Amino acid sequence: MKTSRIPGFYNMTVDERRDLIATIHSIDDNIKHNFKEPLPLATADNMIENVIGTFPLPFGLGLNFLINGKEYVVPMAIEEPSVVASASYIAKIVRDAGGFTTESTGRTMIGQIQVVGCSNMEAAKNALLNEKEALLNDANASYPSLVARGGGAEDLEVRIINENSESKYSQMLVVHVYINTCDAMGANIINTMVESLAPTVEQLTNGKVYLRILSNYADRCLARAKCVIPSKLLATGDFTGEEVRDGVVHAYEFAASDPYRAVTHNKGIMNGIDPIVIATGNDWRAVEAGAHAYAARHGQYSSMTTWTVDADGNLVGELELPMSVGTVGGSIRVHPMAQLSHKLLDVESAEELAQIIVAVGLAQNLGALKALVTDGIQKGHMALHSRSVAMAAGATGEMIDIIAEQLIKEKQIRVGKAKELVAEYIK
Repeated sequence: MKTSRIPGFYNMTVDERRDLIATIHSIDDNIKHNFKEPLPLATADNMIENVIGTFPLPFGLGLNFLINGKEYVVPMAIEEPSVVASASYIAKIVRDAGGFTTESTGRTMIGQIQVVGCSNMEAAKNALLNEKEALLNDANASYPSLVARGGGAEDLEVRIINENSESKYSQMLVVHVYINTCDAMGANIINTMVESLAPTVEQLTNGKVYLRILSNYADRCLARAKCVIPSKLLATGDFTGEEVRDGVVHAYEFAASDPYRAVTHNKGIMNGIDPIVIATGNDWRAVEAGAHAYAARHGQYSSMTTWTVDADGNLVGELELPMSVGTVGGSIRVHPMAQLSHKLLDVESAEELAQIIVAVGLAQNLGALKALVTDGIQKGHMALHSRSVAMAAGATGEMIDIIAEQLIKEKQIRVGKAKELVAEYIK
């Protein structure tokens, strides 16, 4: 039976974890082999230019996730300690509260066409709008396979930017083509469509087209996640659930009001989001850019999440972000670990994947805030970081745990101290 609740997973050996996950998710030996050879050099050499090797990242699993009543084991590729542990810990709390609920607005992406040099901007705009249906038909004709899958160009808008500027470089007309990319992230699809329209747009506007490319600000492709947590589930150590709840809301309000705090607050959210985007072969730079732009949509950079207290005293968390990810195309088809990640997630659509991603981002945010308002961020983080410090000092095998425990005990989690301990151990 597939489940994301696997007690003691952390204490298993790597091979034991692999075998268990392969059994739970019916992964055959051909796919299981990807664990040991994540990206063959021959494949890498055909993915980008000037290849001289590969750069592996730790590949872990976020556990305990229950989203819309469905179990998810979440693949996460990241080098930072405590992220996977924190997300899994919060997922268990939310699981006990009934799990995450998620939704999305659809798969509409945006292609932009920039037109300059129009003698009459308003007339040029009207000329394009009068030919809207013809332009959409032409865009769809450039990518018939997308239309056959139920997607394609669905709408078109025209904006005039800097109309009253005295600089000829600032005045421009911008065409937005709204395209349903189905389960593909869609960059190549969108770029093909808007490039195909450029000659017609120039003819209709008597202007010159320069840029014709997608926008990574996919504000018509939003994913939302929500959790409602009774305060009693938040109690930890000497802190009552109500104290933790109120501390989280105060911390959120800080980030909502102060960009200096919001940047770090949102970085913590992306700690949960980026590893899944990377693991599934998607473009994490595009997701990052769109998310941060969305956080500034009201004129000031602010918190991506909201945390409130409802009438019953529950902590309520919500996260809404543009999420231009795909389950087909691009590196997903060629990267072995991306294929393995999709096998583990077992999603049916890009919308479902987007919803999982924002749920993990919400969990990661609560993990960070809960730590900050109780024992501080360093207690848990440095305990996990101590292993990396031990390895950096030369510890191997069973020595890693011994050195790490001693670093924590002496409260000196630094490479210099670890080297001293390693030297003593070897003697």
